Formats: sequence, structure tokens, C-alpha cells
Amino acid sequence: MPKTTIKEAIIAVLTRVGKPLSIKEIYAKIIEWDYYRFRAERPEGIVAVEIRRHAKGVEFPTAHPNKYYQIQPDGRFWLLDESIEPDVPVNTNPTNGIIHPISETIKRQHQQYIAEFKLQIISQLKEIDPQTFEAFSKKLLEVYGFKDMQVTQYSKDGGIDGYGKLKVGITHLNVAFQSKRWKQNTVSKKEIQSFRGDIQGKFEQGIYFTTSIFSKDAKTVSIQKGAVPIILIDGATIIDIMVDKKFGIEVENLPIYVNALDRALTEEL
Repeated sequence: MPKTTIKEAIIAVLTRVGKPLSIKEIYAKIIEWDYYRFRAERPEGIVAVEIRRHAKGVEFPTAHPNKYYQIQPDGRFWLLDESIEPDVPVNTNPTNGIIHPISETIKRQHQQYIAEFKLQIISQLKEIDPQTFEAFSKKLLEVYGFKDMQVTQYSKDGGIDGYGKLKVGITHLNVAFQSKRWKQNTVSKKEIQSFRGDIQGKFEQGIYFTTSIFSKDAKTVSIQKGAVPIILIDGATIIDIMVDKKFGIEVENLPIYVNALDRALTEEL
């Protein structure tokens, strides 16, 4: 009696055989044991697609998030999270084995790279002089969409490092910003309140940049009813904006190859 679905037929074959099989071998057993009756011109290709879409270690854009199988180093497939028979040969030759570029290992390495990359950028920002950081903050706001940005005269800005406009709907908000290129110090509640006092009645919004971090109290007072809102942008957020807007960031696109040989072998030449 044929199985209800192709997935059930595949699982039944692997369970009965008790060891990993190639797509061609799985298909042959489905036909031999009458586990599923195909009504398509290229039934082996259908089995290949079903297995590959649900196989852990085979990643491509249309892969399904639910995984039932796992690909082995020699290209055969086995049930996910099931132990393998000890006598099953494993291909240990890296030149002949299946390479899975989007593996969990590479994903972890990529995450580590991103983390180290961000640390490198923020370390560089902490080393520039305060006046340059003010100019950097102005440019960052410009790429974000702010207009008519100006940097005030250094050391005579009265707590305001720059100002400009941000279009909101059919109007513009007058915005002022303050920049603190700090290596260690945490921006406190006092700094936020002082900045707000400098811009109250003159601007509709304030933006506070720092290469450091903000204290919990500073975050609490940044938005208060009846007061000018202060947008807090710490070091991590600065890097996120740079990456999002590709400001000071260059992207190198590296090709990711996905092994689809088993699928190609099932297609008609």
C-alpha cells in the first residue's frame, strides 16, 4: 500500500534500510517497495527536490525551514538527529567531500566577524579628535536625510555642536545635536538635562551622539512629557547607522556556492 506523502515514503525507506542512501537509491527503493506512486514525468527529480528542501546542511533560497533529513560528507542522506550505522563509510577527503558554505560553523564565524568589525570601527572613532567627531556626526545626519546641517564654532557652541532640519510630513523640525567622543565615560542624566536646557525653546528635537554609552537614568530622562525629546545615539547605534546607510563602510560581495550536484544528476541532460 503506497504511503500518503513523498516525505513519508522517504522516511520509510531510510528507516527500513537503516543507513544513509543517495537520492537515486532512495527513489529506487520507493519504486521497488511501492511506497509511493508517482504521476509525473521526472519522479526522481521530485524526490531530489523533496529531500534537498528538507535537508539540514543543504541551504538555498527556496529551502524549507522544517528539516527531516541530514546530508552526509559523502553526499548521501539520512534521517535528522538519528545515529548512523558504524560500518557506513565516511568520506574524509576534503577535496571529494560535500562542502556546505552556509553551515552553522560559517554562520557563527560570520557573526564573530561582524562583532569584531564593529569593535574595530568604534575603536577608530574613539581615537579621532572631538572636533572631527562633530563633523562626522553632521555627515551621519546628512546621509540619514537631515538638511541644512551646520556645525557650530568649536568651543563656543554653548552646548550645541550643530543644527539643521529634518522633514516630517509637510513640515520641518529644527534639530540640534551634541557630540561626545568619549573613550570610557558613560553619558549621565546630567549631560542630557544640560543639553536639553541649551536647546529648549529654540529647537523641536535634540540628538545626542556618543562613542560611549548612556546611563539608565539618561535614557529615562531623554523623553519626557512637555520637554524637547532627546534622541540618544550610542556607539553601537552609530555603527548600525553606518552599516545601514553604507557611510564609511564598503561592502565586498563574496559568492556563496551551494552544492547542487545531486539535483543536477537527476535532471535530464
